Amino acid sequence: MSETRWIWHCERVIPSDTEAGRRLLREVLGQLEDHRWPERDRFSIHLALEEALVNAIAHGNHYDVEKRVSVVCRLAEDLLHIEIADEGVGFDPGRLPDPTDPDRVEASGGRGVMLMKTYMTRVEFSGRGNRVVMQKRRSAKGSAA
Repeated sequence: MSETRWIWHCERVIPSDTEAGRRLLREVLGQLEDHRWPERDRFSIHLALEEALVNAIAHGNHYDVEKRVSVVCRLAEDLLHIEIADEGVGFDPGRLPDPTDPDRVEASGGRGVMLMKTYMTRVEFSGRGNRVVMQKRRSAKGSAA
């Protein structure tokens, strides 16, 4: 098995601020566009990365300006790898309520992790639940949406 050849890499430590998260999101999406990733993949990554950043900033760090969010992104021709860690206490992803349960359909939260898992190829939580690793495999050229 060959080793992945990364064509772009970034490591950022951002404040617990949604605008800092948006700037990072724009940077990643810009790289995907520059490397001609399909629009459907960019959409999927946009949604999942935005959810992960908001979860880290809002739910993990509770917008605490003293806490930071660490982000590592690596891009290859056919793979995007993202790691996001916050300084919060973490959570147990296995204990999240099912957002598709009829009793939770109108609940205001709880869909972020489901969306991340739906739109990314791989999503894993590690540590004490304050770190997520996500990967997205590039769609085959000419594949249907």
